[in-house]
Amino acid sequence: MTPTDKLAARIEAFGRARVLVLGDVMVDRYVYGSVERISPEAPVPVLKTDHERFVPGGAGNVARNIAALQGKVTLIGLIGADAAGTALRGALTDSGAIVADLVVDPSRQTTEKIRFVHGRHQLFRADAESVAPAEGDSAAALLAAFRRHLADADVVVLSDYAKGVLSGPVLGEAIAAAHAAKKLIVADPKQADYNRYRGVDVLTPNRPEIARAIGAPCDTDVAVVAAARHITYQAGIGAVLVTRGEQGMTLLEKSHPGEPRHLRAEAREVYDVTGAGDTVVATLAVALAVGADLPEAAGLANTAAGLVVAKAGTAITHPAEIVNALRGRSTRATDAKIVPLDVALARVLDWRARGERVGFTNGCFDLIHPGHISLLTQARAACDRLIVAVNADASVRRLKGPTRPVQGEMARAVVLASLAAVDLVVIFEEDTPIPLLEALKPDVLIKGADYSMDQVVGGDLVQAYGGKVVLAALTPGESTTHTIAKLTG
Repeated sequence: MTPTDKLAARIEAFGRARVLVLGDVMVDRYVYGSVERISPEAPVPVLKTDHERFVPGGAGNVARNIAALQGKVTLIGLIGADAAGTALRGALTDSGAIVADLVVDPSRQTTEKIRFVHGRHQLFRADAESVAPAEGDSAAALLAAFRRHLADADVVVLSDYAKGVLSGPVLGEAIAAAHAAKKLIVADPKQADYNRYRGVDVLTPNRPEIARAIGAPCDTDVAVVAAARHITYQAGIGAVLVTRGEQGMTLLEKSHPGEPRHLRAEAREVYDVTGAGDTVVATLAVALAVGADLPEAAGLANTAAGLVVAKAGTAITHPAEIVNALRGRSTRATDAKIVPLDVALARVLDWRARGERVGFTNGCFDLIHPGHISLLTQARAACDRLIVAVNADASVRRLKGPTRPVQGEMARAVVLASLAAVDLVVIFEEDTPIPLLEALKPDVLIKGADYSMDQVVGGDLVQAYGGKVVLAALTPGESTTHTIAKLTG
């Protein structure tokens, strides 16, 4: 088994991970619209809003990442009795697979970050928050919830965004309880005094955070290693994993002080670093929970971070994406396009966050011929991103008969994914693409002009939510049936 195969096998086990997250939850609210004029009241743009979405942020984003990696996650945090708190609960429910045990404190304001977006550009951000340390009944309720769920966890994550949940007493007692239960502890620090995190197994500061903690620049490998070594001994930390942006990551384990590991950055494109640290913590925790050693877990976290920074907004990554990224650069571009529905949905959300129009077409695509190429070229011209849904083998047999398909579903998907016009390929088992259209809600549905508008399956669905149906011109004399007839004489 190759090293990549071993890592892929580890990723396949992510579904067994059980992670308990305690920390500062918040809601990221994205308000989208268009700017068509400048305000007459002041020299600022006027955003004409058309839609918005709510995404769990902070510790909520850590939990969201764990769930996307197929891990089982319980989230404990503190919210106010307000609209933002309600929105956060709804966003956590929509994320799925997250058990949220949130403590409500009517005296607090739920932390909310509101981003106003025009096209691909964020115009500005407005924050609303309470940062007072959790104390009294709120602190007691947080610790009670933590102890209630601790036995069911393999790994504990302490996600500190300096919003007050991990106050001194809460943090200290949570670490003590986790140690008593023999649970691994991963902490993402925001406080400059790392003695507060004494006893955690892995600390994951970024470069500015560790520089602030030691009061000196950390711009070189030597400086970062020296800072990490100082922290492991002074604060009693088991290991430090420093995230360093374009310089990658550095791992230092207290048990191996003379063997720092430098992991180069894997991002091919950096679009948005929002939430990348949460992805690192989530991947690290899930990998450790299923038996990975720390260097292996750090390597997987580094790969996941490289994927998520190429996405817009508070993003997540999925096991299939990480496996594809590990498979090698020679096949990565093609393989990464062939994804399951959940990954496709995440990509669609990312594209929409960038202001891109999503197109969709579907078919058997048994033997690719010039007619297919013409259809896909026209489809891509009608949108910014094109998803091609391909009937699975069993579906093709039901539609075309027992002698079809000529090529298997993966072979057909690989050929389609190799085309520049195609951004994603999704294989579906149903006879129609209706479930995919309901989930993805493409802006444009493209089919060949051999259909009339009222014959396009899903056309009424797409038009009902404001989408558009486009009929692409056909290439005369080109069809799979015609090609097979010529081959068989």
